[in-house]
Amino acid sequence: MAKRIAVLAVNPVNGLGLFQYLESFYENQIIYRVYAVAETTDMRTNSGIRFYADDVIENLKGHAHEYDALVFSCGDAVPVFKEHASEVHNVALMQVIKEFAEEGKLIIGHCAAALIFEIAGITEGVRLAVHPLAKPAICKGVATDSAYEIDRNFFTAQNEHTPPSLMPELMKALK
Repeated sequence: MAKRIAVLAVNPVNGLGLFQYLESFYENQIIYRVYAVAETTDMRTNSGIRFYADDVIENLKGHAHEYDALVFSCGDAVPVFKEHASEVHNVALMQVIKEFAEEGKLIIGHCAAALIFEIAGITEGVRLAVHPLAKPAICKGVATDSAYEIDRNFFTAQNEHTPPSLMPELMKALK
């Protein structure tokens, strides 16, 4: 049976990171669905490319059992997350991440994804590759300077340029 991936994209999303995941999933016949961490599916990349997500994150709540993995694709909204944490889509983001973690799904992300996983409270003792600027905020997980880390069910890459080094191992885990 084909694997299914829920991909979360903040608005604006880092297009380089997002499209690396989507291309790898497509090339490996892995089914994915992109959920906007926003009120609408009308999205853009941090370089201004407009696209539409398949759905919004609110509609992913309660559906972790339908997927094998969760990808958090980082973007320009992450540095201001604290200012917007109480918005409906960001509350849903935390709920969805916890739900996937509780079900033991693969948790995947790059750049400051490890910080979002930390905020969600799911990183206790997990080695995480994280953007150097987000590294000091990791308290429960173990932030590293590695290009990528694989620890338990977590697959993290340091920034938008390092997912290619992670992809071969991720594809093995998803097949």
